Amino acid sequence: MTDLLIRPGRPDELDTVETLLRGASSWLASRGIDQWQYPPHRDRIMAALEQGVCFLAFENGEPIATIQVDDFADPEFWTLDDDPGDALYVHRMAISREAAGSGVGVRLLNWAADRAASQGKGWLRLDAWKDNEGLHRYYKGAGFTLLRVVNLPHRRSGALFQCPSGRAPDINH
Repeated sequence: MTDLLIRPGRPDELDTVETLLRGASSWLASRGIDQWQYPPHRDRIMAALEQGVCFLAFENGEPIATIQVDDFADPEFWTLDDDPGDALYVHRMAISREAAGSGVGVRLLNWAADRAASQGKGWLRLDAWKDNEGLHRYYKGAGFTLLRVVNLPHRRSGALFQCPSGRAPDINH
């Protein structure tokens, strides 16, 4: 496995982030999974790029993944009992099909957990599509715990996962 360079994306790399997200969307559709079957939210991605919370991962100089890591705790999912300020949150993680299966996703999650620890946070959290069981198995295999599923009729996401910050997820992918 080669070194993975992870750095904040720049606003002029919006198309790169979108390409990675569209690739993940196409792959999901090819497997009959209706997750991410809409155009990426350019405005949200651009805002994340401008805020320095949308990251790109490079291998051999090529962009192979994107991940957003920030302190936004969706209030429809994370309650005051969860102490939402004690976590960083993962959004829009996508790996290129060429790099899929090589452990890049778990490496990104490990990096994000370390980032949370370095900011004094106790947790790394994310919400996942409620009915994507394969994705649930992936996160569990990467060391995350399923806390609960929030069933809101207007949201397809709502499976809430977390792992302790700074804890290296289990790499079995």
